[in-house]
Amino acid sequence: MGGPRGAGWVAAGLLLGAGACYCIYRLTRGRRRGDRELGMRPSKSAEDLTDGSYDDVLNAAQLQKLLYLLESTEDPVIIERALITLGNNAAFSVNQAIIRELGGIPIVGNKINHSNQSIKEKALNALNNLSVNVENQIKIKVDSSFLSLYDSHVAKEILLRVLTLFQNINNCLKIEGRLAVQPTFTEGSLFFLLHGEECAQKIKALVDHHDAEVKEKVLTIIPKI
Repeated sequence: MGGPRGAGWVAAGLLLGAGACYCIYRLTRGRRRGDRELGMRPSKSAEDLTDGSYDDVLNAAQLQKLLYLLESTEDPVIIERALITLGNNAAFSVNQAIIRELGGIPIVGNKINHSNQSIKEKALNALNNLSVNVENQIKIKVDSSFLSLYDSHVAKEILLRVLTLFQNINNCLKIEGRLAVQPTFTEGSLFFLLHGEECAQKIKALVDHHDAEVKEKVLTIIPKI
């Protein structure tokens, strides 16, 4: 009795249902494609931040991840990569303060004592960038053994970086040869150590160093000692 008409209604219903499903599919697909086009990416893990492909300046949460990785891993490759990333980010004044507030300065400082020369060098690079901030200088601790890095037999790359560290600390505190600020440096601070007589004698002895670049750097420092 209503066979053909009923079949027509069924066909129409199926067609509408299929159309609705296709619309939902298109909307979902378009949303996903739009997300990709907007550059939405998953959160980076700590190790991802060190792989050299992440060019953005790190925020506080990412810096905290990086410091935790640096403190917890024993893998020399990861340590070196983390120090490079941290050193690059420490070139920005806002991150110099964030790294200090996150307790990162002693974590970086501890890597100076690492047996791996490349890690030692990268730690000094990071510390050099952090040391241009006066408040950070107060937090930098390294013991009297740090002065052994100013010995003439130390590798050139290390010598140049510890000499730069001395320059950074001096330059931060002085304007036109006069003391610009007078922070309180405790006996255990790096400033206190670098401005002692033992350090002055070690730096002066480097004036006879066989490497011209080291010698040139020393000659720019001696008048300030």
